[in-house]
Amino acid sequence: MKAYLLNEAGGVENLVLSEIEKPAIKAGEVLVKTKAISINPVDVKVRPHEEVLNMILGTEERPVILGWDISGTVAEVGADVTDFAIGDNVFGMVNFPGHGKAYAEYVASPASHLAKMPADASFTDAAATTLAALTALQVLTGRVKSGDRVLIHAGSGGVGHFAIQMAKNLGAHVITTSSAKNRDFCMTLGADEHIDYREQKFEEVLTDIDFVLDGMGGAILENSLKVVRSDGKIVSLPTHTFPEDLQAAADKLNVALEFVMVQSNGDDMNTLKGMLEAGSLKPHVSVTFPFEKLQDAHLQLESGRTVGKAIVTL
Repeated sequence: MKAYLLNEAGGVENLVLSEIEKPAIKAGEVLVKTKAISINPVDVKVRPHEEVLNMILGTEERPVILGWDISGTVAEVGADVTDFAIGDNVFGMVNFPGHGKAYAEYVASPASHLAKMPADASFTDAAATTLAALTALQVLTGRVKSGDRVLIHAGSGGVGHFAIQMAKNLGAHVITTSSAKNRDFCMTLGADEHIDYREQKFEEVLTDIDFVLDGMGGAILENSLKVVRSDGKIVSLPTHTFPEDLQAAADKLNVALEFVMVQSNGDDMNTLKGMLEAGSLKPHVSVTFPFEKLQDAHLQLESGRTVGKAIVTL
């Protein structure tokens, strides 16, 4: 089969399309013939850095195959697998954190990380509704309730555009930030208020926020603390260790700071399946690339201008 091998951390030129053996599956796994792959910011952030690669993938061995998000068709079923059969269309985030090996024509996945695709979903939309959607689901569940004032930074991005929809479905009042050109997109997702981050400082116009989803870190995280009420919550996706002064300020204000890393979870994938079937969650795929142009998909994500999701198709 064809797969992209990364022999060492570096630029997109280090992603080399190669011919390798199909993976053998173990008990509890299925072999998926890949139809679409979702590319995420984490993909492009780990690629250039050996230490980050080792941390996320859990291995120092090389070469590695990047990627975690897939949709496709079950080609083989391992022992002890009862939920899937050959020919089923499935989608999921495979082995995250860990070595997902998704940039390949065939992917071996634990059955517990997958769900069957909705009957009317495309492979492209299914692949889009994986890591980013799981992140939004796992972050918001149990932290946001009806009536909350919720601030979602970067609402036009992968996680953000799912989080707006989910928070609104939970009954929250949703405020989001993006550039002016993406305002209408964010509002159609269900946002109640929009702030153009280039023209307004959100920390100067917002107060009494119950929950903040921060996908940016740095000054965005620091300034978010200024708008959250006492007993409020901030989840930061990129910040796994909070500076002492920031943590002290949050403690003084009685604001909970959390880092959340998404985890592969088939039950949550089935929750997303139900949302897709009900029409309460709609992925937005703004750009697709053929498998042979996967490097270009990385460059697209690096631009920081992707609206919704970028998908590679096979």
